[in-house]
Amino acid sequence: MNGILIINKPAGITSHDVVSRVRRILQTKRVGHTGTLDPFATGVMVILVGQATRLAQFLDKDEKEYEALVRFGFETDTGDVTGLRIAECGVRSEEVSTMLASTDWNKILAGFRGEIEQLPPMYSAKKIAGKKLYEHARKGETIEREKINVVIHKLELADKFQISNLKSEIRIRVECSAGTYIRTLAEDIGRKIGTGAHLAELCRARAGKFTIGQSLTLEQLEVLDEPQKKLVAMNEAISHLPIFTLPDDRVEKTKNGLSTRIAESDFKNNDAVQMHDNIGNLLAVGFYNDLEKSIQPKVVLV
Repeated sequence: MNGILIINKPAGITSHDVVSRVRRILQTKRVGHTGTLDPFATGVMVILVGQATRLAQFLDKDEKEYEALVRFGFETDTGDVTGLRIAECGVRSEEVSTMLASTDWNKILAGFRGEIEQLPPMYSAKKIAGKKLYEHARKGETIEREKINVVIHKLELADKFQISNLKSEIRIRVECSAGTYIRTLAEDIGRKIGTGAHLAELCRARAGKFTIGQSLTLEQLEVLDEPQKKLVAMNEAISHLPIFTLPDDRVEKTKNGLSTRIAESDFKNNDAVQMHDNIGNLLAVGFYNDLEKSIQPKVVLV
């Protein structure tokens, strides 16, 4: 059983819980995913089954799309609704609402579009010296971190929900590079306005080419008679990678991990390339070596 499942993660469980339930439903041990969602978050999780787990390195850098509810007035120690208040903005709640209503949102949000720097939050899975930051945070430790560069391709107020003056919150839609911290974005927006803020809700609407409209809930997956039929083919999952069709005499050699020289190509050095046989079967994913004019199989899938 090999392929991709798109699961709509519910709030209240971990990404590891989702993987465990998929393992049980499909009755297979070889299951992974391409990007963790916090327990309070919902939405698209790309689940890899069987040999597809070996494709994670080609999928975890995909662009993401989120819808987030940002609540203003104070920050929390986790940057989201699960944490404890740590910083008040110093104004009454009704004043916060007035400030939000008078804010030029086009101007504020424009300042966060494009390439920006973010400081990874302490409550995150980012590793420093082999240890996840949240492991330090749970002990009350703060570790020195370096800022990272991320790209915000699109940032706007969500059409269906603008500003709620009663709760001092806004809903935003974000399209961004992998590795972007939406809780940090929420905090930085709050600091820019001067009110403080934290993330109240988060839904991942898209991961790469996979959208929430394609997803199944765990409950839907569980009642299917043949859940394996919902698996997306591996070559569809990496359809963003270019294809090289192997000559017949290189098929078995590719299966054995041997490189194939090519006379001409538009590939750039170190490009990841799908390697197919002449009837379109995905045999491997390789990397192009411009110096040797060859493709070296990296992940053999047969």
